[in-house]
Amino acid sequence: MKTATLGHRPSFGFGDRIGLATPGHVAAMQEAGAGIAPVFPQQSIREMQRTGRTPQQVMADALNGAAAAGWTGVTGADADHLKTPDDVDITCAAGFTFYTIDPSDDVDPSADDYGEAELRRRFSEIRDEAPWYSRYVGQRIRLPNDTTVELSEEACMRAAVKYGRAITRTVSLGKHIQNVCRAAGQEFEIELSVDETEQPTTLAEHYIIARECRENGLEPVSLAPRLIGDFEKGVDFRGDLAALETSLENHAAVADLLGGYKLSLHSGSDKLSMYAILARTTSGRFHVKTAGTSYLEALRVVAHHEEHLFRRVIDFARGRYEVDRATYHVSASLEDAPEPEDTALRVLTEQYLECWDDVPRGRGFSRPGRQILHCTFGSVLTDGELGPALRAVLEAHPDTYTRVLAEHFERHLQALQSGLETAS
Repeated sequence: MKTATLGHRPSFGFGDRIGLATPGHVAAMQEAGAGIAPVFPQQSIREMQRTGRTPQQVMADALNGAAAAGWTGVTGADADHLKTPDDVDITCAAGFTFYTIDPSDDVDPSADDYGEAELRRRFSEIRDEAPWYSRYVGQRIRLPNDTTVELSEEACMRAAVKYGRAITRTVSLGKHIQNVCRAAGQEFEIELSVDETEQPTTLAEHYIIARECRENGLEPVSLAPRLIGDFEKGVDFRGDLAALETSLENHAAVADLLGGYKLSLHSGSDKLSMYAILARTTSGRFHVKTAGTSYLEALRVVAHHEEHLFRRVIDFARGRYEVDRATYHVSASLEDAPEPEDTALRVLTEQYLECWDDVPRGRGFSRPGRQILHCTFGSVLTDGELGPALRAVLEAHPDTYTRVLAEHFERHLQALQSGLETAS
């Protein structure tokens, strides 16, 4: 089985941090994925480092698992959160086709909080790194949905301070992707991620970032803005769905104006309440990424077959949470979830694994325990005892793992399908 580029068709990424989940992903696609292209090999550099896996292992596990499960269709292959040329080189060598540039190290996360004097001072420091600034000041951009984007002096200045260096990094890394993949005779497509900020990406910022990519020879297949509301790991979307819908409509209009690329939803695991909105407002031009939710479903298998091991994982995860949560957007505290000792298995399963109510495509629960388990996957999987023990349970019960994954992801795909059915 070979990987391929997916273009602007709707797509869904299935991250697998262990290497045994793809049969369940395939089962979900076969049941509910009509019209949506899968990305079975998907892993960020950070996840590979935390699990001790190589790009070649990620690719082989996903493709072999898909073939064994009977998948004969296309699949993309996402080298996620790339930050350096070395990241590109090693993932290109493994055959990845979808390259997600993450310039977050060069984003000023406090730019939205600067007053006028501080903003002007910061701008003077980076003015030479934003040569595009004067081309945008004073423009009024009318989007295809008749929304107007005002590129005022303040908006452009704030975009330069917040994203100026990030745009430079993106263009540089994008050109490296082009050169490396072309030299290897390999198909490729590029995604840009600017979602790793506390403040939402404004329409002015989105427009400038995407326009500068195009001006420098990069045509992104998708772009991930930081959307309004909370997209915490392991739980459903938190925020005003009506406001999110308006925001998505406007971001989709920017994408339409600048080439029709997809909007990408990162931290997409378990965000069922907003999936239909995403599919509808983008008219099907979306990409969704999931990763940690497959690991959490693996722990559901452990809870079912090896209760003692499940309790050990919880206890270990609680001990690692305060350290491991540092690079994740989560709000759970240890006090919010019960300790495993002397707590009934039913309660532990509910508090650490469940994320939705019984209403199809309804709002999810806020389960702090899921976030504790989500953030600590690397520590668990690389622990000399817990990692092998967890894997042994999954290898001993592959049918259970496939079943729970299929049920879990069918709900994701069905929610997206409901939006596709009403997309204009």
